[in-house]
Amino acid sequence: MANNGQVIVIDNDPHVCKAAGQALSLAGYEAHCCHSGDEATGPLSTGRIDVVVCDVKMPGMDGFAVLQYVIDLDPDLPVILITGHGDVSMAVEAMRQGAYDFIEKPLSSSRLIDVVGRAMEKRRLILDNRSLRAEVRRQDGLESVILGRSPKIDALRRTILNVADTDTDILIIGETGTGKELVARCLHEQSRRQANRFVAINCGAMPETIIENELFGHEPGAYTGADRLHIGKFELADSGTLFLDEIESMPTALQVRLLRVLQERTIDRLGGGDPIPLDLRVIAASKENLLQLSEEGVFRPDLYYRLNVVTIHIPPLRQRLEDIPVLFTHFLLKAAKKLERNPPELSPALLDKLMRHPWPGNVRELQNVAERTVLGLANHCEDMDPQPDTAASPSLRDQLAAFEKCILEQELLLNRGSIRKTCASLDLPRKTLYYKLKKYGLRRKDFLDRKQEG
Repeated sequence: MANNGQVIVIDNDPHVCKAAGQALSLAGYEAHCCHSGDEATGPLSTGRIDVVVCDVKMPGMDGFAVLQYVIDLDPDLPVILITGHGDVSMAVEAMRQGAYDFIEKPLSSSRLIDVVGRAMEKRRLILDNRSLRAEVRRQDGLESVILGRSPKIDALRRTILNVADTDTDILIIGETGTGKELVARCLHEQSRRQANRFVAINCGAMPETIIENELFGHEPGAYTGADRLHIGKFELADSGTLFLDEIESMPTALQVRLLRVLQERTIDRLGGGDPIPLDLRVIAASKENLLQLSEEGVFRPDLYYRLNVVTIHIPPLRQRLEDIPVLFTHFLLKAAKKLERNPPELSPALLDKLMRHPWPGNVRELQNVAERTVLGLANHCEDMDPQPDTAASPSLRDQLAAFEKCILEQELLLNRGSIRKTCASLDLPRKTLYYKLKKYGLRRKDFLDRKQEG
């Protein structure tokens, strides 16, 4: 029979408790019977109970005490009281204190199923609303970290939200400066592992003689000079996330050991004996085409296919030029705050150069340009190369629209999303500002606070 939800029945009369439990089970609910309030605290604390049915008069922890316990635990968890005929006024008082409803004795199965059904429907609506609010918070939080409104960035954020709370290992592919570690951290922060460590290691920044020790650790006496226990990155990331950047630089011998870790979820310290079990997620990142490297014999094909279960591609900046104005404005404000200077105006000439540059260093290069702009290095953009393609130059109309959108974004950021202040600084009527925000797909909430970069 389908499980319509979990109900706990609390009554010191075992016959009443058993009859109520059987009636609920026949109606498709998973029923739990407890003969005292103290006995019920265990199942209630699990957070899996959807509806509470409780007798008012019980020795020890009575119905009022159970009600207060449930309210402290979860004020939205419905409590239905069972009361004798002479205790109706008491039950009404309990409802004033937060009980959902009451049922008089002798207990009627049809009445019980009816009231529990209504309480269950209320509970489902509450849980659905909680889930929706949590999803909105996750989405809004991600938009404040992964900045941009281009279709490619929207797709990237959706992918992160879809796979973040799974335990699947992930491969991130992106050019230098696109934000691979930022995406990896977002995956960690949006997962159930967020309270545990995020451990990052750059495989290309360590000599081959050191990286094995850093990853796997060693026992005392494993080699000359190893006089104490050393915990490696894999163990440090236990219960959390291990991020392996530039994995294409990992030595071939270590690729074999990494494959074993991914398959068996155990490691052996250098000089160690027994395997050490691990519960971690591995996120790898590369700026190279690993499939091509595996075909060339540089990267192990079996490791590539083991990592390639979920692959996230980060688009280069030149493929999402429409995100440049908001990114550059964000970096200008951030640099101005750090350097304690006033943020400069973004001129049409500079915006034109920014939109035409190929950005081989991607977002990191754009951030550097923003910092140099705040420092007043006026000549730093003169050597910026134009986009190396044969596409026609944007029309005057498109250039003006891009610049207008950029000005709106800059003022909204400066004013932290305040419509009143933005209207005043741009000398625009409120109605006109709202029209332009709708025209360019700008949302006030996106500018309320910018604490992290994208």
